[in-house]
Amino acid sequence: MKDSGVRIGLVGVGAVAQRAYLPIFTKMKGVEVRALCDNDGLSARALADRFGVPDVFTDIDELLDLEELDAVVIATPNHLHEPHVLSALRAGVHVLCGRPLALSTRGVERIIALAKKTGKHVMMDNPQRYRADAQGLARFVQGGELGKLVSIRAGLSHPRGSIEGWRTRRAESGGGAFMEYGLPILDLALWIADFPEPERVHAHMQRARGASAVEDTMLVHLVTAKGFDLVIDVNWGVVTDEERDWFDVTASAGSARLSPLRVFKEMSGRSVNVSPSGATSREGWFLQSYRAELAHFVAVVRGEVEYEPPEDQVTLSRVVEAVYKSAEDGKEIRL
Repeated sequence: MKDSGVRIGLVGVGAVAQRAYLPIFTKMKGVEVRALCDNDGLSARALADRFGVPDVFTDIDELLDLEELDAVVIATPNHLHEPHVLSALRAGVHVLCGRPLALSTRGVERIIALAKKTGKHVMMDNPQRYRADAQGLARFVQGGELGKLVSIRAGLSHPRGSIEGWRTRRAESGGGAFMEYGLPILDLALWIADFPEPERVHAHMQRARGASAVEDTMLVHLVTAKGFDLVIDVNWGVVTDEERDWFDVTASAGSARLSPLRVFKEMSGRSVNVSPSGATSREGWFLQSYRAELAHFVAVVRGEVEYEPPEDQVTLSRVVEAVYKSAEDGKEIRL
């Protein structure tokens, strides 16, 4: 990496770009956001002026023609992730991509193969893994302090009517409530469980009528080879005034939950609260997790930390495909 630092191009200037990528990157030492790209050129120009970004493009190929780019962040609608990541790799830059990497397992495999061929690094945007409380929980579980992991039950309910645009069109999003909210929960749970081999999935969904409709609710039960059960319940059409989420872990010798992190361990036949202090950031997990993730991405680009290819996203994608097939067919799917 050159002494001038890491030069980044940002493709897509929607909510996450405005709330996380731009505020964090533009304050990060040794990082320059060199250009923005979005089909809404006026919005991109306004953001560029606000954050001091030199160039604006409406075509990703034009952005990738910039010789001085080291990496790009892909924050476009889901169906564009795979072609945009492949274009960036062919242009010789590293990539951080919003979830999912692709809308098919084969697409994820194509990305990993091209990254290996080009020698460039690809990371998927998984800020949940960088939460201070989630990392604390992972240490308890993966260190065996709570005994054998038995199950994780997690979910999210979101107020009705607040989701719109491409996320409600199946061809562009790949799915509805599960793709938007269930996927990050699934990734976090499998990561905490150290990605056990999935065996079978049973899922049920409800959605509006129409060929392009996506699901409003999804209930998933995943069973793995290690006897670990995962239940995910997501709904983005709840008649309520606030979002609610839960993440509960059961193990043979303890239990835990997130938001905030609470850990209980069996000691001498009694349940003892062993929750670590300081596991919750004062600024909230959203900015804290993105700050940690983007710093890690920059360190990977600089070669300061070891790069781990996103092989686990192949497993994740296989499960996602099985979830939707089970929900469509109304029967259990074996992986």
